[in-house]
Amino acid sequence: MKAVIINSAGFNEVGAEGARLQQAFMAEARRYGIRVFGPNCQGTINTDAAHRAYCNFTNTMPQAGAISLAALSGGVGGLILQGLADTGVGLRMYASNGNACDVSIAEILRYWGDDEATRAVVLYTEGFADPREFLEVASDVAARKPVLAMKAGRTEQGAKAASSHTGSLAGVDIATELIFEKTGILSFRDEGELVRAALAFATQPIPRGPRVAILANTGGPAVIATDALVAEGLEVPPLSAVSVERLRGALLPQAALTNPVDVVATAGAEHFRAAIEVLQDDPDIDALYLNFVTPSFTDTQAIAREIVAAARKRSKPIVCNLMTDLTQERFRATQRLLVDGGVPCYAYPSEAARALAALDRYRRLRARPQAAPKVFDDVDARRARSIVESALRAGRSQLGAGEVAALFGCYRIPMAASVVVDDAESAARAAQSIGYPVVVKVDAEAASHKSDVGGVAIDLADAQAVRAAVSDMQGRLGHLGALRFQVQKFVPGGQELIVGATRAAGLGHMLMFGLGGVHVEVLGDVVFRLCPVSAPQAQGMLTAIRAAALLDGVRGRPALCKRALVELIQRLSMMLAELPEIEELDLNPVLAFADSVCAVDGRIRVGALRTA
Repeated sequence: MKAVIINSAGFNEVGAEGARLQQAFMAEARRYGIRVFGPNCQGTINTDAAHRAYCNFTNTMPQAGAISLAALSGGVGGLILQGLADTGVGLRMYASNGNACDVSIAEILRYWGDDEATRAVVLYTEGFADPREFLEVASDVAARKPVLAMKAGRTEQGAKAASSHTGSLAGVDIATELIFEKTGILSFRDEGELVRAALAFATQPIPRGPRVAILANTGGPAVIATDALVAEGLEVPPLSAVSVERLRGALLPQAALTNPVDVVATAGAEHFRAAIEVLQDDPDIDALYLNFVTPSFTDTQAIAREIVAAARKRSKPIVCNLMTDLTQERFRATQRLLVDGGVPCYAYPSEAARALAALDRYRRLRARPQAAPKVFDDVDARRARSIVESALRAGRSQLGAGEVAALFGCYRIPMAASVVVDDAESAARAAQSIGYPVVVKVDAEAASHKSDVGGVAIDLADAQAVRAAVSDMQGRLGHLGALRFQVQKFVPGGQELIVGATRAAGLGHMLMFGLGGVHVEVLGDVVFRLCPVSAPQAQGMLTAIRAAALLDGVRGRPALCKRALVELIQRLSMMLAELPEIEELDLNPVLAFADSVCAVDGRIRVGALRTA
């Protein structure tokens, strides 16, 4: 295969003239069957002895290793590359493809997924030209080896405010984050933490569980480590009686035999080796965390050699918080022994804790239950499609209240009974048929947030109250255009939740769940997932919000019906899959009770699908 790397800038990134130049050389490349890497890129590095190449200008000459790094930005790529080198992480391959007009990040990821010498992949991205391609490739690769990623642009605001709660809460980077979540990619927000995690993935096995034993030769840092590990979701459990007795016979009398295990500062290499062996043998321990201070009165290099010998068994992951004075050669030699022996070393307890937590995060991602999205056989897909197509033919994007209720009814999504009418007398008759008390809401395309314009009247107990409410809205809201009115059964009580969706270019729908009502704007306690959403994923959404405890019942209130919420999310996911023309959708609020859920308001906006 013929290929060319174009390092120089001045193409698509600078404007129309550059874009025309880029299109011209790509046309020539396709004509002659040449693959193009770049332009506006740093290039590639390959440390494989059989194919060693430095087609790059980062000024970093990495040692051979097992981590492969890809970055759209050469500047950030160079920063991470140098960070890996500074922490002793060897590199397998490096690729910074700039404009990515031909060879994409997804292609690079696929190649490294098949490369046996690449133990883990590190990615830096600023978005994807073809998110669907990346989603498909990443789903395959991340299932086979760790992929660590960081995306920039988290604080930018969307260029256009969306009309629904869901749209406005989906920030500009949420789609990329959801790709990471769905495919099992580990996401990072800090480049230093990303580099430090890569150090652990380069050398250590994935833990079998969250239980960590701390081994220290000084007390204070072990306390910091305990706090940091627990904060990251790991456990520091008591040791088994068998392990305690083995430690008692192997360590100095002053040693602390609980978890953390403190071998004390005067401990020698034999004490460290014995303690590590006990902890590696303990079936209730999944990973080891070392706090290793280097006292001047011990043979720290001998201790380092014993730690390396134990780590080479690779039975359990080991990370080391090495607290030392690197101005002294003997302690630099101690550090070199550990690093060269494949023991990841960190200067601070919390850094080591977060690196170990990254290994455990990957374990949990791999252990997530897998299930196909549920297909419900009691839906009326034909009628639902006719509702959407009718609106599109009429040139309408916002569905009316009656259409929204009918569409949700097609998919058996529980919603309070309602009727849409034109005037006060019709509203009174509708209320009589539904049964009091009722709610009256204005139905107008210009009033997407009905309560904001005073278009909602609740707990109406008789026909007189209904007529008065409709008449009042007619007088106050006539400036909104043609008005209709939705008369709905009043449903008191319940926990207010929101379920919604917004369409992401190239990816389909992002489905949202969280606290509803006015809380959605004030607290923003919501979580998104890419559709389709399976039952385990829906269950995970319920536990992912900050207020998840409310669903389990607090202060004497009963637990809410999670089964019904999970089913509602799955039904909505199926509806979105079958009706891709839906651009934005809100069910807000959804009232959740101990035995059921019921939506009392909904909005849907539709739009024709764009063709490539």
